[in-house]
Amino acid sequence: MSSLTPFESGDTAQRASDADRDRVAAVLGEGLATGRLTSVEHADRLEAAYTAVTVGDLVPLTRDLPSTLGSSSSGFSAEQQEVAAVFSKVIRSGRWVAGRHTTLRSTFGALIIDLTDAVLPGREVTLELNSFCGKLIVRVPANARVIDEGSAVFSKRHVSGGAQGGDPDGPLIRVTGRAMFGKVVVSREAQWHWPWRDS
Repeated sequence: MSSLTPFESGDTAQRASDADRDRVAAVLGEGLATGRLTSVEHADRLEAAYTAVTVGDLVPLTRDLPSTLGSSSSGFSAEQQEVAAVFSKVIRSGRWVAGRHTTLRSTFGALIIDLTDAVLPGREVTLELNSFCGKLIVRVPANARVIDEGSAVFSKRHVSGGAQGGDPDGPLIRVTGRAMFGKVVVSREAQWHWPWRDS
């Protein structure tokens, strides 16, 4: 049994959709995050997933991996995830699995997110950044392309690393959300000045 069980009705010649490929990418990302796959194995399988033509091409990629994406007890969702800092300071970095739609919320607090080592479940990820009287700082991978669709009211908003930069084969990060009386910074600068190093 694999993550593509719903499709395994004997017709593995069915052409794969982008959603099918993204589901496989999410399982592979979980495999990398939990140490079941090496970074090389993950990269090879991810490339195979996004070049797959049929469902039959996708099935072998996750056959030896458990899929807990549908389990509420796993604490992991390939679709949505939320990280919040309310009257507090929250830092998330290192290897962690982001959702395809990740909501980051800072209310009278500071939320600092580093995606450079995070596992992104697919080629396109939406970051909804909502800051109210707070600070929200995100570092994206060096090969990422960034599209800013957010807004700000009485706030400082700085989003760099537009779609024209990065790697054409790298992840596309769509930034949405709203800053009110706060600060939002999104960057892929190599020389990143992490605020917590001064505190």
